[in-house]
Amino acid sequence: MSTPIKAPIVACSRLRMLTDGQGITTLVCFHGCPLRCKWCINPFSFSPDTKYLTLTPEELYAMVRIDALYYLATGGGVTFGGGEPLLYPEFLQEFRKICGSAWHLCAETSLNVPWDHVQTAAAYIDKFYIDCKDTNPVIYKSYTGKDNAQMLDNLRRLLALIGPERIVIRLPLIPDFNTDDDRQASKTLLAEMGIEHFDLFTYRTNSN
Repeated sequence: MSTPIKAPIVACSRLRMLTDGQGITTLVCFHGCPLRCKWCINPFSFSPDTKYLTLTPEELYAMVRIDALYYLATGGGVTFGGGEPLLYPEFLQEFRKICGSAWHLCAETSLNVPWDHVQTAAAYIDKFYIDCKDTNPVIYKSYTGKDNAQMLDNLRRLLALIGPERIVIRLPLIPDFNTDDDRQASKTLLAEMGIEHFDLFTYRTNSN
């Protein structure tokens, strides 16, 4: 007998409108993250003290299907975030098999995971929201604690695999870490790679 696929789920936030994908969505937050960002808005996603539910895809589907009519009426669905949802690619694969093709599935990801995880998810995720932080390796590492080479390599390979339409790059202005010029340099580099869709915003911290 095979071992059931399970993943740690921290929270499910229902009835979100145009914030995590098209239409009405449910945001499903996973526990676990490869980064340690200085202004992380979800530090519970990697804290060892966080309480979470270890669910199978079937159990998660039973929780979120209450809003199926909203998803179908608005073109929405489920957005996987966290934390890092691409740490659990088999879970995403199995969830798609259960919910079918009518729901719109999105992933909010750092893309800083092994390529085989990204490749698996790409077959089942409709849109990737990639939190790039900054393409400058010094800025990225000072903010996240990790190199960005894997993220950029995965992005190039993902572009070649699925094209730019299913990818949105999030480029934040991060107080004390990057500048408008840094962000523009990142946007220019990514556009040269083939990225077409960007989400530019500013992190709000206690100091600004």
